[in-house]
Amino acid sequence: MSGFRKFLLRGNLVDLAVAVVIGTQFASLVKAFVQSFITPLLSLAGGQPNLAHLAFTIGDSRFTYGAFLTEVLSFLISAAVIYFVVVLPVARVLRFFERDQAETERDCPECTRSIPIEARRCPECTAPITPATEKPSDPEPVPSS
Repeated sequence: MSGFRKFLLRGNLVDLAVAVVIGTQFASLVKAFVQSFITPLLSLAGGQPNLAHLAFTIGDSRFTYGAFLTEVLSFLISAAVIYFVVVLPVARVLRFFERDQAETERDCPECTRSIPIEARRCPECTAPITPATEKPSDPEPVPSS
């Protein structure tokens, strides 16, 4: 019984349960937004987007492919709303915060491999490199003859 209790109280299981609940609520929110705002806007341009009346019959079986097409359209519209209203803005915010973080790597000037900023020698091509925190030394003057 203690093994079952440990399984239930593991952090991953609790995190998963929270993610499922929040995901379900978010899906309901997106569906309500699409039904309340996006679908009426689309119906202004192209009529009522309900294709549930489309069906065909073979023998005694009725195939309601229109209901499936309605759900496909609803899914595509919901995915577009999520992408443009949630994913793109969040990606821009994340890029903004990442831009403010200090860089920890740079490219080797000889082989273009990514190396730590403080590196004095490239581990790939072994070229000596001036660390980014130091100013490069002036080249030695060429003796005139």
